[in-house]
Amino acid sequence: MNLQLKDKTALVTGSTAGIGYSIAKQLAQEGAIVTVTGRTQKRVDEAVNSIKKETGNENVAGITVDFSNAEDINNLTEQLTEVDILINNVAIFEPKEFKAITDDDWFNFFNVNVMSGVRLSRVYFDKMIAKNWGRIIFIASESALNIPKEMIHYGVTKTAMLGLSRGLAELTKNTNVTVNTVMPGPTLSEGVGGFIEKIARDKNQTVEEVEKDFFVSMRPTSIIQRFLTTDEIANTVTYLASPLSAATNGAAIRAEGGLLTTAV
Repeated sequence: MNLQLKDKTALVTGSTAGIGYSIAKQLAQEGAIVTVTGRTQKRVDEAVNSIKKETGNENVAGITVDFSNAEDINNLTEQLTEVDILINNVAIFEPKEFKAITDDDWFNFFNVNVMSGVRLSRVYFDKMIAKNWGRIIFIASESALNIPKEMIHYGVTKTAMLGLSRGLAELTKNTNVTVNTVMPGPTLSEGVGGFIEKIARDKNQTVEEVEKDFFVSMRPTSIIQRFLTTDEIANTVTYLASPLSAATNGAAIRAEGGLLTTAV
């Protein structure tokens, strides 16, 4: 299927690894002009070179950004003044007991996970409206609805993304701009893979055994009973970024393996 993304400009935040990397790679495979972002020049350069090699698309560049720093975001938008597709993927997470989550923790999580998308959308949204085409996609989580008791602050920021996305979508009426959210389930990204491998070593189990135990004890409602791959999430995001998804706007799209049982 031709997703009609050739020469569309795309910015993917937090894209040197994991879901962000897979999204950037798939957009590049479809012929988009992609900007990768990360916190260090080394990681950014490695990701850019890898995507170019894997896709054969030379229209891939990178910018170093710390998304907790508003000035860094300003520098990014000064270099990249317009985009057709904005993927707000960057996020931080950390399991932590609720009573141990400090005010600084709360502000930091909200600053990175929510305000990065606010700041970027504030720059690019009106420009998309002016040219009557654009895609803004927030990468939330099933944790937006199924708040994890081990990291409530993370779940709350993902819930906030749903509200932000829907609110922006309301401002797109009678245009060809769409704003949507994707809610991945537990995904075997770089960080999760390392975490699972550590548990396996500590418990003297195989990775497969740890994965099975995780879904039995921690995510029993999952229908597929396995971790998603980053490419599976990117498949959904890439479609939503394309002109073919014009009928989907203001939606929270589930890509969580059937884990969520609520109708909303």
